[in-house]
Amino acid sequence: MGNIVAIVGRPNVGKSTLFNRLTESRRAIVDESSGVTRDRHYGKSEWGGKEFTVIDTGGWSIGSDDIFEEDIRKQVRVAVEEANLIIFMVDVTTGIVDLDLEVAGLLRKSKKKVFLVANKVDNNKRIADAGEFYGFGLGEVYCLSSVNGSGTGELLDAMLTELEDVEEEDLSALPRFAIVGQPNTGKSSLLNALLGKDRSIVNDLAGTTRDSINTRYKGFGHDFILVDTAGLRKKAKVKEDLEFFSVMRSIRAIEEADVMLLMIDASMGLEGQDLNIFHLAEKNRKGVIIIVNKWDLVEKNTNSVKVFEEAIYAKIAPFKDVPIIFTSVINKQRIFKVIETAVEVYENKKRKISTSKLNKFFLPLIENYPPPAIKGKYVKVKYVTQLPTPFPSFVFFCNLPKYVSESYKRFIENKLREEYNYSGVPVTLYFRDKDGERE
Repeated sequence: MGNIVAIVGRPNVGKSTLFNRLTESRRAIVDESSGVTRDRHYGKSEWGGKEFTVIDTGGWSIGSDDIFEEDIRKQVRVAVEEANLIIFMVDVTTGIVDLDLEVAGLLRKSKKKVFLVANKVDNNKRIADAGEFYGFGLGEVYCLSSVNGSGTGELLDAMLTELEDVEEEDLSALPRFAIVGQPNTGKSSLLNALLGKDRSIVNDLAGTTRDSINTRYKGFGHDFILVDTAGLRKKAKVKEDLEFFSVMRSIRAIEEADVMLLMIDASMGLEGQDLNIFHLAEKNRKGVIIIVNKWDLVEKNTNSVKVFEEAIYAKIAPFKDVPIIFTSVINKQRIFKVIETAVEVYENKKRKISTSKLNKFFLPLIENYPPPAIKGKYVKVKYVTQLPTPFPSFVFFCNLPKYVSESYKRFIENKLREEYNYSGVPVTLYFRDKDGERE
């Protein structure tokens, strides 16, 4: 594992602003309200030729009415366990408060290298004020302003001497599976059940997960990235700017993923918002699995699964070649079936078929079941080949591409799926003439 730096501290001292500066992004949600960063957030940074991962932790909070307070405290502990270095951020404009003392006590016990950072230091008076933080007994105090960046270079130079020389593993080739769905369907619980640890805050309130969290899963012969997204809400309910950012991030996660694990609540069925998510994945040519969670809470008879599946397939038609898995995440029922199926769908998405095999299969088929003649003209397919796209797409070269009907294209796609396993993967078919004219 490479170098990991965790930014910790009480809420609203500027941790997310520093995170954004270090990772040169706007990936952490920054809002004026205290405690906005509920979960840890990961990003990459590089300084002096060394790469490291930065963790932006949820605000450390005690004695407030915030129901997430204990969860946030736990998140800080997990981040401290994972990190090589800790940036402990305090606010020079407020001085030392009780929360700072508690965080400092935890960090002294951790035995990790701590960089004590006084934020919002933007004049000489505040430099002098920062002197009181030496009372923590954590060594040098680094003065900076995370908003304008002053002092950041000195902090990074100091950190550089403590960062280990490691070769970062390239994870870009790993499959990416995005767990998506409406709030409170069990997405974070699935992630935690798979990883065996609380990597994401789980709470009964809908919309607990504000940000997307990327986590590597390595075990049982599998190696991939899991993306736990914020719950996608219906547009009418997106009243806060904060919710809007979370929805945008969920959409981006789907766009960047290879396979989407769409989680629905068994008691609710596949709703309109779930269909929107499904069609978003289909439009982006992503692999799709539908997970029906909380199946243990539904009254069942011998036909329950079949009836439920048929209702889903009717809604997602015409693309119906999609795996549906019935789970109870809380009871850990069939959660590994989810992973096995996601890997299978990923392999389906990558499947390449040689031109010779395609022509051997399709040319006799099309000759026996040709497209219907239009205005006395007959469509003749000359050959078929797969295009070098990141998703399965095939081109059928023929003399009259405009005369190929949608129903015939569906017939061809169904035959393709019968012969080759493209379960869970949208397939694109093109009909063109030799000069590249499309249907």
